[in-house]
Amino acid sequence: MAGRPTFAVMGAGAIGGYFGGRLAAAGYDVGFIARGAQLAALQADGLQILSPLGDASIAPVRASDDTAEIGPVDIVFFMVKLWDTEAAAAQLAPLMGPDTVVVPFQNGIESGARIGAVIGADRVMPGAAFIPAAIERPGVVRHAGGFARLVFGEVDGNRSPRAESLLKAVETAGIDATLSPSIGDVLWQKFVMLASHAGVSTLARRPSGEILGDADLRATVAAAMTEVVAVGEAEGAAFPDDFLDQQMVLLDKFPAKVKPSMLQDFDAGRRIEIDGLSGTVVRLAAAHGVAVPVHRTIYAALKPYKDGPPSSLRA
Repeated sequence: MAGRPTFAVMGAGAIGGYFGGRLAAAGYDVGFIARGAQLAALQADGLQILSPLGDASIAPVRASDDTAEIGPVDIVFFMVKLWDTEAAAAQLAPLMGPDTVVVPFQNGIESGARIGAVIGADRVMPGAAFIPAAIERPGVVRHAGGFARLVFGEVDGNRSPRAESLLKAVETAGIDATLSPSIGDVLWQKFVMLASHAGVSTLARRPSGEILGDADLRATVAAAMTEVVAVGEAEGAAFPDDFLDQQMVLLDKFPAKVKPSMLQDFDAGRRIEIDGLSGTVVRLAAAHGVAVPVHRTIYAALKPYKDGPPSSLRA
């Protein structure tokens, strides 16, 4: 990629809005693919980021619900909800130039393979985003914590020119970023916390501070994380010796009122990503003969809500 790379954000919600907005604020050409009220707000008023790391307002914003209107770019940040993965991947073609790379920053651990099955595995460079954020109202992203980090890397661990180009761009935009030689392990390490914290929080319908401040719920989060580590190790992932202790330390740094994105979706009556979180833990655990009673309970209890509230609960 010669010169400054161009970007598209596929799924300009809270996470895509934050990181795409930081790049746009730094002068990078960024096209946002969004829909509904978020798209209307971006087109009318631009994008606003409210953050302890510094606010930003970006206007005008190039936004559309049609990838053909954005056209070919160098790098696509792929940030749609897990259930939209294949449908969104099928819409990538107009964004793809000869050397375009797609970097999924989604929840879960299987996005790279799912997108690669549609566009080719060589077009995908896996990534992980670490940030507590939410859409405060259409067009406004509220960053709730003091960290916002991207980790990405080639599957084979090489520092490729496209990975180096992305690293330079995000660092120029003031984004904390790491080019990892072992991105597969990073994805599993994020998944341990994500699936467990989101699952318990959504099951209890309570934000992070209340979950971690209750002895029984805190122990449930810890047990859930232990289960995911066991599944990850069976899948070949590596974890530091003090990994679980460090995850609890990190969780304690979350703002008390932060809600995982799955709980945000649950509270809003939207679809939830339970299949890609605890559902994936349960499926992979069964394949390896690993017992995961906490995640099996989370999955069983939340599965009826995966497409939104069951019909029996709708007004």
